[in-house]
Amino acid sequence: MASLKTLTKSFAGWVIFCCCCCLPLLHSSPLPLRGPGLASTAHHACRLRKINFQQPYIRNRTYTLAKMVEASDQDTDNRLIGQQLYVNVKENNRCYMMKRIVEIVVRDVLLTKVKDQYPYIEEVAQFFASLNSELSRCKFSGHREHIERNLEELKSKMKQLGENGKTKAIGELDLLFDYTEDACTDAPKKGGNKKKN
Repeated sequence: MASLKTLTKSFAGWVIFCCCCCLPLLHSSPLPLRGPGLASTAHHACRLRKINFQQPYIRNRTYTLAKMVEASDQDTDNRLIGQQLYVNVKENNRCYMMKRIVEIVVRDVLLTKVKDQYPYIEEVAQFFASLNSELSRCKFSGHREHIERNLEELKSKMKQLGENGKTKAIGELDLLFDYTEDACTDAPKKGGNKKKN
């Protein structure tokens, strides 16, 4: 009889333990999605909140820096940020494309020695790096050949232009801002169609 009481208490203890500890863990742990739900998760990972782009302070810093540096860009024939980036790239991959371009501009331009030459670069670099961090789970869907080819063309053009490639990239930060906003937020802005003189 004593062992039955012990067994009952032990069983009740296990039930309480499972209800209090295990079920909440199971309920809150993310389970892998299957089927159509997976695509919507990938799409959601390629979305930024519109509010990221609605901060007047960082928008002004980005545009001011771009305008200041654009004046010293002697090359008016080439453009780094523009519709050519989207050639043969499906619309649902445009945010992924912009994520990769932001990554290149931050790493190969903004965080190099030019950061000591112009004001606001560190703030602008931090802003774009934070966008990239938010997009860390953004993946391409389908084939990536066109994306990679367009990225290689961008990198090749920057390399070909040498130091002026960096100047041009900084002078087009306003375009980078607009194109990223347009591709990665749900409420498209003018960015995708913006033209610079």
